[in-house]
Formats: sequence, C-alpha cells, structure tokens
Amino acid sequence: MKLFGYYRSSAAFRVRIALNLKGMQVDHRFVHLRKGEQSAPEYGALNPQGLVPLLIDGPHLLTQSLAIIEYLEETQPEPALLPKEPLERARVRSIAQSIASDIHPLNNLRVLRYLIGPLKVSDEAKNEWYRHWVVEGLTALERTLIPAAGTGTFCHGDTPTIADICLIPQIYNAERADIDLSPFPRITKIVAACRELRAFQDADRQSSGTPSKFAGGAGWKRAAPP
Repeated sequence: MKLFGYYRSSAAFRVRIALNLKGMQVDHRFVHLRKGEQSAPEYGALNPQGLVPLLIDGPHLLTQSLAIIEYLEETQPEPALLPKEPLERARVRSIAQSIASDIHPLNNLRVLRYLIGPLKVSDEAKNEWYRHWVVEGLTALERTLIPAAGTGTFCHGDTPTIADICLIPQIYNAERADIDLSPFPRITKIVAACRELRAFQDADRQSSGTPSKFAGGAGWKRAAPP
C-alpha cells in the first residue's frame, strides 16, 4: 500500500495512526500542500479532489480519512478501532465526526488561504477565526466525554478507537496555535494516554515520508493502475 499525505495534514495523520495501531506496513509518499503539489495533473488523476490522504491498495484508490480508516477496520478487524456494540460504535463515530466534520474543516489550510486571499481577511482576524472554532469544538467535546457515557482511559473505554485517532491531530493543531488547553482536563488526560503509545508517536515521526516527485513536473507513475 502507498499513503500520500502531508506532514501538517490532520486527515493524513489519522490514517497513519490507524495503520500503526493495526501494525500495517505502508509506503509513505509526501505531497507538499503549501507548494501546490496536490494540484499537479498526475496527482489529480489519482484524486480529483486534490486532497490528502490518498491510500492506494493494489489497484484500488481510497480517499477521505474516515472512509480509509473504516476500510482498514473492515479488512483487518484486529485490533479493533470500533467497539462491538452498535450504540458504542455510534458514540465513537459521533465523537470522531464531531472533530473531523465540525472542527477540522473550519481550520483547514485551504479555508484559511481563502480567508486571507479572496476575502482579504487580516492575519489577526484569520487567527481569531481559527481559535474560535477550535475552542468551541473542544468545549463541546469536553462536555461529551463524561465518564458515565463510556469514556475511560481513552475517548471510549480503555483502548484507542477512531475517536482518539481523530482527537490527537486536532490537538496538535490547537497546540501550534497556542490555544490554552487547560479548560479541557478530560481531553488533555486522554491525549496524554494516547501519546504514551508507540503507534501515535510513530505516526508523528512518519509525517515527512518520501517525496512524491509531483513538484517541478517530475510526475509519478503508478505501478498498478486501477
């Protein structure tokens, strides 16, 4: 398998964590979003959205981080990233989507670029936008993570799930923006537990990967076209 990602992509970070938790090997490829490598025709032929991550598994192309993680879960069920009970699975998915769908898209690189580009928003206003949506999302998540609902060492129970996989990259974003995390004691405790695990540590180290060679028109040829 090949995973195309970017070192500051929260979505690609999620997939790296999931692969590591499952002990799956992958060839990491680096697509530099700030240099526009995602807009290269060669990459657009693989992923018309021009986003990362992109996972290539043999002749199959998979996009969107949560869809990729669910694919990994279904093709290699152990160790499980979702609980067995339907209600518990729904809770984990709800937490994951509250981060991946409600917080992350509003502080995504292309959104921030549009704010300061065509909309001519100042850097100060852009940063305030960023902080507002992160803090609002984490405030709601902190209230969601009450122990009575199933929270344990991790977002749900005592083993990491897709919820934790989504949480850690979002916290990295918050820390880079110097957001005060002290109002979120449950979240910070879960984050500390995740960061003790090798799978999360390695996912951070794997962020640079191998250059994709999209820059400068070098292109890239896929060995097994779909």
